[in-house]
Amino acid sequence: MERKIIRTGDGSVTIHLSEWDEQYHSKHGAIQEAQHVFIKMGLEYWVGLNKEKQISILEIGFGTGLNAFITFLEAKKLQLNINYIGVEAYPVSENEIGELNYAEMLSAENQLDAFQKMHQIPWNTQEAIAENFQLEKQQKRFEEIEDVNKYDLVFFDAFGARVQPELWTEEIFDKMYAAMKNNGVLVTYSAKGSVRRSMQTAGFIVERLPGPPGKREMLRALKK
Repeated sequence: MERKIIRTGDGSVTIHLSEWDEQYHSKHGAIQEAQHVFIKMGLEYWVGLNKEKQISILEIGFGTGLNAFITFLEAKKLQLNINYIGVEAYPVSENEIGELNYAEMLSAENQLDAFQKMHQIPWNTQEAIAENFQLEKQQKRFEEIEDVNKYDLVFFDAFGARVQPELWTEEIFDKMYAAMKNNGVLVTYSAKGSVRRSMQTAGFIVERLPGPPGKREMLRALKK
């Protein structure tokens, strides 16, 4: 499948899959989307509900590492200790990683080594990116996740239901529900009615929220 680096609306880049007419991040702004959906509506929301400084995060679709990198930067600001698990079946290539401009666009050039380390560490092994940020990248299909009562927060960033509907089913959200701790939070850029209903059937309390630039709504799901 043809893959190419494209610039998004906020100046940050993403990877475009021509055959699917799909990209890893919003064409309206990769960084803006990540900051709104996963940081503001996810991480900051969880921090507002909890006094603990230790948080376990599961990302569905590690991809370019953008969400992990922004979370790493926020962990320093919020004084959090984060255990981050990123699941990805098809890792991006070294050449593609070299073209990603996230450290520059986030004015975090001094943390470029940390971003590169995220991609260089071995798969399926936990490594310390910093004293307060542990990362494990797991190379497997989402259907293979069997964790139970492990995560406080889930970043659900799979390719869209238009191109991969099998990743947005009740079966997948059953796995997410089982993997999350009580009072855990799941956030996703998707706002499709079928996705919301699958989440609700799995047991989640689901709310629609304002979406990132270029998207009217998104979803946040709570495990109560």
